[in-house]
Amino acid sequence: MAAEDGIVTACLIIIGNEILSGRTEDANLPFLARRLNEVGVRLADARVIPDVEDTIVDTVNECRARYDYVFTTGGIGPTHDDITGASIAKAFGVGWALNDEAHRILTTHYQMTGAKLNEARLKMAYTPLGAELIENPVSKAPGYRLENVYVFAGIPSVMQAMFESIAHTLTGGAPVLSRTVAATLPEGTIAADLGALQERYPGIDIGSYPFYRAGKFGCSLVLRTTDETALDAAAGELAGIIRDLGEQPIFGEEGDTT
Repeated sequence: MAAEDGIVTACLIIIGNEILSGRTEDANLPFLARRLNEVGVRLADARVIPDVEDTIVDTVNECRARYDYVFTTGGIGPTHDDITGASIAKAFGVGWALNDEAHRILTTHYQMTGAKLNEARLKMAYTPLGAELIENPVSKAPGYRLENVYVFAGIPSVMQAMFESIAHTLTGGAPVLSRTVAATLPEGTIAADLGALQERYPGIDIGSYPFYRAGKFGCSLVLRTTDETALDAAAGELAGIIRDLGEQPIFGEEGDTT
């Protein structure tokens, strides 16, 4: 699946009015970005969208055509506003029906807990036709996959468990490596030199993240690429630039403060 440049890309679609309203703070994006990077997949895009069928359909179709992997979170529970699954079925042009295996899983689970598998809970056993189930070791109601689209729950502990159950199946490209070099220099002081460094190393993503600490402005400079040789060379040049500007470079994550 890796592209010619060795980079495999992914997009996260966060679905839920509660995220957009500010009532719920998303914790899934940082987890997914970190874990995907560990398996050689670059999270290239993230969208936050409402529980609106047309928006879900359009976003899923756009992203699955553009990226190697698409992950959705939220909207697969038992309530009326959980419309993700039916919307994804529409995006693929397939039916939305009771999945026999998911039905069996939920039946067994609720028998063991003593709770009733009522109509609302039974909704969690419906999937798009042709979907492959994704194990949910936390609360049992499964996620599912259709082609390159993986549908996860929104609850972070459940989403993370679902991801770990499929992580070994993902085909990654070259892992993205990073170096962090920080300095107590305002961004405006280093901006010109940083721009020139970026021109010399077009294959490296160089980002600047300002901080204010102990009454001084500074910035954490993060370099990311799949080319370790180029990364080491660029980080060395960056350290030299900082020294030439009269400050000492700080290597590693301890320089990161926003």
